[in-house]
Amino acid sequence: MNPHEIHCQYFSQEDLLASGCLDMKLAMGAAQEAMELFASGDILFPEKIVQIFNDETQERINCLPATFRSKHICGVKWVSVFPPNPVKYGIQNLSAVIILSEIDHGFPIAFMEGTLCSNIRVGAMGGLAARYLARPDSESIGFIGAGEQAKMHLIAMKTVLPGLKRCRVGAKTREEEELFVKEMSPVFDDMEIEGADTNLQTATEDADVIVTATSAQAPLLKAAWMKPGAFYSHVGGWEDEFEVAKQCDKIVCDDWETVKHRTQTLSRAYKDGVLTDDDIHGNLIDLISGAKPGRESDSERTYFNAVGLAYADVGIAHAMYTRALDAGMGQDLKIQKKMIFEHEDLKEWVRL
Repeated sequence: MNPHEIHCQYFSQEDLLASGCLDMKLAMGAAQEAMELFASGDILFPEKIVQIFNDETQERINCLPATFRSKHICGVKWVSVFPPNPVKYGIQNLSAVIILSEIDHGFPIAFMEGTLCSNIRVGAMGGLAARYLARPDSESIGFIGAGEQAKMHLIAMKTVLPGLKRCRVGAKTREEEELFVKEMSPVFDDMEIEGADTNLQTATEDADVIVTATSAQAPLLKAAWMKPGAFYSHVGGWEDEFEVAKQCDKIVCDDWETVKHRTQTLSRAYKDGVLTDDDIHGNLIDLISGAKPGRESDSERTYFNAVGLAYADVGIAHAMYTRALDAGMGQDLKIQKKMIFEHEDLKEWVRL
């Protein structure tokens, strides 16, 4: 092999799935390690680059990099979010790819399908929060939203709260609910999973765990539906009444300083003066490290909001890459055989 050859490994979504990468324990472990490394100063985490093509629909492509010094890995997630896709074209609204490079020589080592990793990261963060904020004896979960993020959250919550027995899902249409039930029932044959006939109150009012995972910008979840002792994982933007947060005993974010400058319910409430910095119990890393307590009583209402931290995506992607590589999956992808001016045929290829 020419010493100047550069190769990396290509992993399709199917390669990753066949390698056992749809593993919430793997993802939560990687996400927790990433948060701990970030807190210790190990991670370089520059601002993301956002390109919005339509202000009204928020169709966009984002570039999100992060570097793990101790792992000698730099990664970037290139993710598109096109909210009109499902209704307009019947296709997914999110797609992503991830590139990993080693930082000893700066060469790429992996090009990966990233939608799986991105969706798993959202569920993993919700699952980590549930570990500290949900009642361990939770038996019921209610969803507003029936898409990919809702399905990933069900996997995450069942991983952390194995006693979950009942699941209700409320969505815009019965068809969406029926698809959720059809796809998730075979995964969890020990759970009763049913649609709420588009009635969001029915889906959530008796639930020990509530998840909102929609692209809506409206207060869908009402405070009156959240019973004492319930844990709420907020996934999207503006999905709940301000009063939902106001009545909660603990509000925790993945990163409050980032959340409050976005368009989530909490940031809207903060800008309107309904919430202050003092109303936020802390960040998830504070609970993980023991700096602040998680749930302290069965009657507490608890609220978690994750805006999304790309270094967690890179950490999970690296764990998935390692597992897939060990499983012998993926394809060799040749980047170059020689350096540019080593090619004997260069004269024939030059265009003057």
